[in-house]
Amino acid sequence: MVMMKPWQWLMYIFFWSLFVTITKRQDLATGTTFTLFFAGYFFQNIISILPILYLIDYLRPLFKSMSNVRVSVYIIALFMISSAVTMILVQLIMINFNWIEYNTRDFFISVLLDSFVGGGFTLVFILYFLRRYIELNALKASFEYKLSAQNDLIKARIAPHFFFNTINTLIALMESNPTRASEILEHVSALFRASFNGAREISFEEEIALCEHYIAIESSRLGDKLVVNWSLPDEDIMYDMVITSLTLQSVLEKMLLNVVEMTTETIDIDIMVIWDQHLVTIRITVQLPHKTLMVIYDLQQHMNFYIQAERLRSYFGESAGIESKVTNEHVITEISYPLQDVGL
Repeated sequence: MVMMKPWQWLMYIFFWSLFVTITKRQDLATGTTFTLFFAGYFFQNIISILPILYLIDYLRPLFKSMSNVRVSVYIIALFMISSAVTMILVQLIMINFNWIEYNTRDFFISVLLDSFVGGGFTLVFILYFLRRYIELNALKASFEYKLSAQNDLIKARIAPHFFFNTINTLIALMESNPTRASEILEHVSALFRASFNGAREISFEEEIALCEHYIAIESSRLGDKLVVNWSLPDEDIMYDMVITSLTLQSVLEKMLLNVVEMTTETIDIDIMVIWDQHLVTIRITVQLPHKTLMVIYDLQQHMNFYIQAERLRSYFGESAGIESKVTNEHVITEISYPLQDVGL
C-alpha cells in the first residue's frame, strides 16, 4: 500500500487542527486566541504525526515478522506517547509566552485527553487500513487463484510430461511392436480429443472409458508397476450417471505422477463408485510403497484438486467437492457430488 505524501499529510493536519480548534470556540474569546490555539494544534500535530510515520516506515522490516494485532498495539502506543509528549511541549511553550495560564489540573487533563484522542483516531485509521489490507489481500489471492486455475487448466488440456512420455513410448514401440504402438495411438487420439473438447458434462461410462484409455497408455510405460481395480455400480445405474469430463482421469493422473512414478514397487489403485441417496461418491485409494520413502507432507501439498472441484461445483452445485487424505499407507481421495436420478 502506497504511503501518503508529506503534502497530503500536511493538508490533513491543517484541516484536523482547524476542526479541533473550532470545537473549542466557546473557550476562545478573540480571533487572536483562536489563531494562537490553531497554530499550537497545527504545530503539535506536525511534530507528533510526521516523525512517527517515518519511524513506523523505518521499523517496517521489524513489523513484518509480527502479527497484525501486535503491530497495531505498537503503533497506537507510539502515537499516544507522541501526542502526550508534543502536547506537553506545546503547552509549556504557550505558558512560557504567557499565552495561557498554568493550571496543574488542566495541564494534565489536556495531556491525557490529547493522548487518548490521538490513540482513538489512530485506532480508527488502523481499522480502516486493516480493512483495506484484507480486501487487497483477498483480491490478490483471488487473482492468483484464477491465474493458477487458468495455468492448471491449460496444463490439464495437454500435460507436458504425459505428452513427452507417450511420444517416447511410441518411438520405442514403432520398431519393436508396431501393433502395440498402433493401439496406443488410438488411446491417445481418444484421450486428446476429449481433452480438447474442454470441460463438459458426459456420461459416467464415457469418463471410465477415458480413464481406461489413459491407464492403457501409461501401462505401456509403467508395466507391472500399475494395477487398477474397479468397483462399479450395475450397468442400469451407470446408464443414468453423469460427471464432468476428465475429472476422474485428472485425479488418476496426479496419483500416477506423484506416487507410481516415484517408486519401482507395484502400486494398487482401487476405485469404488457408489450412488446412494442422490449422492455420487468416487473413492480412489492408492497404496503407498513400503520400501520407497514418500514424504507425507510433500505428497499432501500435491494432492490439491481445486480445479476439478470448481468444475464439479459449476455443474452440480456448491455441495460438490474433492477431498484427499494422506496416511502412512494410503492416499484416499473422494469425489462427491449430488446427482438426481434422471431415470425417475
